[in-house]
Amino acid sequence: MSESIGIFGGTFDPPHLGHLILAAEALQQLQLSKVLWVLTPQPPHKPGNPISETRLRLDMVRRAIASQPGFELSTVELDRPGPHYTLETVDILQSKFPRSYLVLLVGGDSLRDLPGWYKPRELITAVHSLGVMRRPGSVVDMPALEASLPGLTRKLRFFETPQLEISSSTIRQRIASGGHYRYYLPASVYDYIQQNNLYR
Repeated sequence: MSESIGIFGGTFDPPHLGHLILAAEALQQLQLSKVLWVLTPQPPHKPGNPISETRLRLDMVRRAIASQPGFELSTVELDRPGPHYTLETVDILQSKFPRSYLVLLVGGDSLRDLPGWYKPRELITAVHSLGVMRRPGSVVDMPALEASLPGLTRKLRFFETPQLEISSSTIRQRIASGGHYRYYLPASVYDYIQQNNLYR
């Protein structure tokens, strides 16, 4: 029986409780064998955005997911030069896990923006399915998306997550301004940020 592997990409700068909850809900609701946390060095759609050193983000992700056996860190995008497109990442992972079904995990906003991604039709073909986090109140024009990307609808698998307004950018801003941020992060990541004086 083939296993299903979730692909969860991001800069994780820093990884926070929202990331962990999303990945855990995908793992359970989509019945995945594991979730690969794919650390992105620099997203192609965000050129020039300031971003923490890769080694720091790697350390934080390792600490964040250490206690969850269903989570695994992937360096597939660190092991090759950029730009790093999701389609190429999926192709490499499929060659690494040839007997597995790959489920690309995305948020509702990413689903809406999918037609603007790099080779979106090829990406839809390459993955077994797209696991889409359904946000309360989020509206996606599925007929328009299907018209733009034929075959997309049958690849979608929705899962529910609690509505948590947590973002890495907000956490960075709070740290820089001396605001509260302790309880948005797993303790291991909070301690690491404190020890290394990050985002100040």
